[in-house]
Amino acid sequence: MQADNNTSTSPAATAEPAVTIFERIGGEEKVRALVDRFYDLMDLDDDLAELRAAHGPSLDNARNKLFWFLCGWMGGPDHYISRFGHPRLRARHLPFSIGRAERDQWVVCMGRAMQDVGVEPALAERLLGSFYETADWMRNRQEAP
Repeated sequence: MQADNNTSTSPAATAEPAVTIFERIGGEEKVRALVDRFYDLMDLDDDLAELRAAHGPSLDNARNKLFWFLCGWMGGPDHYISRFGHPRLRARHLPFSIGRAERDQWVVCMGRAMQDVGVEPALAERLLGSFYETADWMRNRQEAP
C-alpha cells in the first residue's frame, strides 16, 4: 500500500508545539497576580518578617522586577532582559543578607501566593522545586550547621 503524499506520518509533523510555563500559568495577567499576591503576603504574614525586612520600605520596585523576570524565566516576553540585561541573580542579590530563613520564607511565600491565585497544583509543585533550588543558591550568609 502506498502512503498518501499529502499526509505526513513523521513524529515531528504530528507533534504539537511545546506549551511554555508562561502559557500554562496564564500569561502576563496571571504572573502579575502571582507577583502582587507574593508581595502582599509579605506585608500581611508575620512569619515572613525577615523576608519583608530585606526588601526595604517600598515593594514597588521589587514587584516590577520580579514580574518582568518571571515572565521571561517562564518562557514569555523577556521584559527584564530588555530593561537590565542578563539577570545575574546572585550578583544582584549580594547586597542583601540571605540565609536559610530568608530562603525558606521566600519559598513559603511563593507557595502561598501560587495557591491563592489558583496555579494548578502539579505546576505549582514543579515551580516550587525550581524556586527552592534558586533560593538556596542565592544564600550568601554563613550560618552554623
